[in-house]
Amino acid sequence: MNRPIDPYAAALPPSARQGRLGVGVISAGKVGAVLGAALRGAGHQMVGVHAISAESQDRAENLLPGVPVLEIPEILRRAELVLLAVPDDALAELVAGAAEAGHFQPGQLVIHTSGRYGTAVLAPAEQAGAIGLAVHPAMTFTGMSLDLQRLAACAFAVTAQPEVLPVAQALAVEMGGEPVVVAEEHRGAYHAALAHASNHLNVLAAQSSELLERIGVGDPSRVLAPLMQASLDNAMASGLGALTGPVARGDTGTVAQHLATLADPELPHDIGETYTAMSQAAVQRALGMGTLSEAKAAELLDLLSEES
Repeated sequence: MNRPIDPYAAALPPSARQGRLGVGVISAGKVGAVLGAALRGAGHQMVGVHAISAESQDRAENLLPGVPVLEIPEILRRAELVLLAVPDDALAELVAGAAEAGHFQPGQLVIHTSGRYGTAVLAPAEQAGAIGLAVHPAMTFTGMSLDLQRLAACAFAVTAQPEVLPVAQALAVEMGGEPVVVAEEHRGAYHAALAHASNHLNVLAAQSSELLERIGVGDPSRVLAPLMQASLDNAMASGLGALTGPVARGDTGTVAQHLATLADPELPHDIGETYTAMSQAAVQRALGMGTLSEAKAAELLDLLSEES
């Protein structure tokens, strides 16, 4: 969607006021290459990309064909908008080092894609006159062109100073997503929520698949995918009201059988531990909703505490 960026800050470069920017991407990982391609598709000019590994160079060639592969100082010299798509733990050091070396420019837009941070991590760049924006897509990336279509259903957490917040929102829209404002002090909770939902879902799927494989189910995804998709849809539509299963019903006997099965020394310990921890959380949630009596909740928690 080619929506011009609104001119909210006098410090913005002239091309930003016209809605078109020279963009540099650091680095061409799965996120950076895709978002760079999205910005290019919105009409911005790609002035350079930083790519070290063979995988990153291939990704840059596939998603950003014709864009020169440059060193970081040269990208910072050329770009009006710098997209920092580096790992979380590398971000602060990169920003501080580039600022100390004098590479940031007044009025330059500096965006990072880390879910963990707001704009405070960009303070060294801002002290040099750059404009810091935090724009995090709430999506897992493959680093392939199909991600560009998936951005249309993606929320982008945006954090910025009030006078330039519309710029961050407009860029999220241009990349195909829906901007969601997250305050600086709430970025930790935001990222924890996403990691808990996404990463731990993968763990649950892997654990359940392993159980099914061990009893001879050749393709666990055929069993689990419809169930997990329906559960996810119901949870998003109805919240805790969609909670079902033996814990929600207070079926202590079934829970006891599950625990006994998962205590098999041939099984990885993490499966039983995860089942126990999630069941304890489910008891507390069901009790809070009033779908479990205090007596039944206590009975279940006693049973689960024996295994924890």
